[in-house]
Amino acid sequence: MTTSALVVDDEVDLCRLMQITLTKMGIKSDVAYTLAQARSYWQDNTYDFCLTDLKLPDGSGLELVKEISNSSNTPIAVITAHGSMDLAIEALKLGAFDFVNKPLELPRLRQLVENALKVIHQDNGAQATPESSPEQKMLDARLIGDSAVMHPLKNTILKLARSQAPVFLSGASGTGKEVVARLIHDLSPRRDGSFVPVNCGAIPSELMESEFFGHKKGSFTGAVADKQGLFQQANGGTLFLDEVADLPLAMQVKLLRAIQEKTVRAIGDTKEVPVDIRILSATHKDLSRLVQDGAFRQDLYYRINVIELKLPTLNDRRDDIPVLAEHFLAMISAEWQLEIPPSLTREASERLQRHDFAGNVRELRNLLERAVTLAETSDIDISHLGLPDVSHDKDTQAHSNAQQSNHYANEQNQYQPTTQTMSKAIENREQTLQSDSEITAVKHKQETTNLHPYRTNTQHYPSMIQRSVPNNTEPSTSSSDTNEKVPLHRPIQPKENETTSLQEPLDSQLPAQGLEHYLQEQEKQLIITALKQTGWNKTQAAELLGTTFRSLRYRMKKLEIAEDQSE
Repeated sequence: MTTSALVVDDEVDLCRLMQITLTKMGIKSDVAYTLAQARSYWQDNTYDFCLTDLKLPDGSGLELVKEISNSSNTPIAVITAHGSMDLAIEALKLGAFDFVNKPLELPRLRQLVENALKVIHQDNGAQATPESSPEQKMLDARLIGDSAVMHPLKNTILKLARSQAPVFLSGASGTGKEVVARLIHDLSPRRDGSFVPVNCGAIPSELMESEFFGHKKGSFTGAVADKQGLFQQANGGTLFLDEVADLPLAMQVKLLRAIQEKTVRAIGDTKEVPVDIRILSATHKDLSRLVQDGAFRQDLYYRINVIELKLPTLNDRRDDIPVLAEHFLAMISAEWQLEIPPSLTREASERLQRHDFAGNVRELRNLLERAVTLAETSDIDISHLGLPDVSHDKDTQAHSNAQQSNHYANEQNQYQPTTQTMSKAIENREQTLQSDSEITAVKHKQETTNLHPYRTNTQHYPSMIQRSVPNNTEPSTSSSDTNEKVPLHRPIQPKENETTSLQEPLDSQLPAQGLEHYLQEQEKQLIITALKQTGWNKTQAAELLGTTFRSLRYRMKKLEIAEDQSE
């Protein structure tokens, strides 16, 4: 069956040139010079693809693009004058397959037509076997999940694969942006070309131009041979710019021209070389905010963000976690050559579904790798996951979330003084002490006590004060008391004159010098008591108080406690 095309342009000579080119490629074509004539041809005939100019005597080609895209899956490409990139981008957003600039270059036109024919062939194959098309099988095999948010995502990926428009993938870190980018490439007519991924943040700024556009031998010191750039390597395929927000401003200007003109010039070369690539980009940052802050060029933002595809987080698709876990365990078993494939117990699977994944799919993969390593058998239980305990009580969960949002105040929660007055004073003081040293101490505890690298909340353990304070509510008459472990330090027992200064004022007696001064005096007396019990050994005093040596020195300096004080 002969392929047919509709060509729409008001320039007679250009229409004849395109018609001759299509005829040599074995494609029958009809020519329309106005928008009304194009609509009449479209209604009376069936075409495999359409090529239209954007500026017509009786209207805009954008209207034709919108009508054809909404009524059929026929690929439609647009012809735009030099400098009319904004109209071309608008056409791509409305559903155009691709665009070509004027003055028209025949190699570029032939490449566009060949891509359109590949899309037509792909669509015909999918219609012949709608339930078991190779594209649908590939999509289901590589994009795991069948939750509510995944169905529209898969449908959108299939639509984007047919187009040649630049796609911007947005989403949190670990959501699978490169997986989706590879799927778009493998499902597109460019599948036979190269897929070239590049992390823009990993290339040194002084080598970035050479990496992207290549260089000629002798163009600079160390250029001992010609080198192809990433654009040349991706010619005929797809270039994936990961972490595009990390591009320096100087490189953004050069990248903008390469994307717009579809030509590159290597360092040291005297002529530009045309390239046929599709640009896919991604970042976990808010690119629109960077544009407002002046850290990212607005014109480049609109070039790469023709179509935005937002990827859901793993917390938004919790129903897919068991399926994803099973998939990753099978991959780990194959990669590690395990004799018995590991599997999750029902309790472990339910625990994973309740977990808050800050690192998304990447975190789940790393968590399962660690669990397989720690498990002694092929059955992975909750204990092998290394996740913090989850309380089913709603009040407890709310309290835990509040502590996580104010993580730098958690260090103060370790204080458990021997009197109720001290406990209240330290608890109130938590809201006022926000020093750099306290934040450093919290981060140090998080690194050493938290098994999970993605978690931001620290798990605190009982301090020295908790172990050293005796429980006055239990009887101590048993003879087995002598066999109990003796604490490393004696409990803090303030003297009578010190206790009087720590007494809680009556409800009718507020601190004369204000709450801040009162809290500082309570903390000062508590630190001095600990120092006296340890012979002014600050390391032991810090351990006794459940804090760090650095934090204790900061408080001593702030409260004007002399380090060599002995009275």
